[in-house]
Amino acid sequence: MTRTLGVTGGIGSGKSTVCDMLESFGARIFSADEVGKRLMTENHEIRQEVTETFGVDSYTIRGDLNTAFLSEEIFSNPKRVRAINAIVHPRVLEAFEEAVGMARRDGIGLLVLEAALMYESGADKLVDAVAVVDAPPSVRRARVVKRDGVDPDEVDARMKFQASPASLRNKADHVIHNSGTTEKLRAEVVRLYNRILSSE
Repeated sequence: MTRTLGVTGGIGSGKSTVCDMLESFGARIFSADEVGKRLMTENHEIRQEVTETFGVDSYTIRGDLNTAFLSEEIFSNPKRVRAINAIVHPRVLEAFEEAVGMARRDGIGLLVLEAALMYESGADKLVDAVAVVDAPPSVRRARVVKRDGVDPDEVDARMKFQASPASLRNKADHVIHNSGTTEKLRAEVVRLYNRILSSE
């Protein structure tokens, strides 16, 4: 039997780290962000809708997704964010449902859906449970500054456009605290992994 778990959290919380750990334990990971980017490149209908909505500069001459252009177009503009999400999210959720069927056929015990916009996209309705990865804003800010080489003010601006950590914690079935050592985080993830697999 395949269990499904959604993993979400704000920027710099450590979603990918948690998913890497779950994968090392035997889970299969479905990254909504990666699948969305792939579909925006490979799916003809999505390409057409993105181009019609944001312009021909949405793709490079080679046909690759112009992420720098789209980030500039979308960032800090809620209407543009909603527009791109309306185009991409339904297709990503369809792809996840297909991934669930494949995981069941392959005998995978746990399929993890990693998604930054878990509740906004409706992805939470497709999984058995949702875990939010949580860390203090100062810790998350420092991680993103180090990882992306960006200004702290830019990180704060991104955080403002994301759901508040409190609202995520209140909605989630599980909370993973990621402000300590890697060993403590791994211990939490192990407990979660075993809890999900043993649940009825």
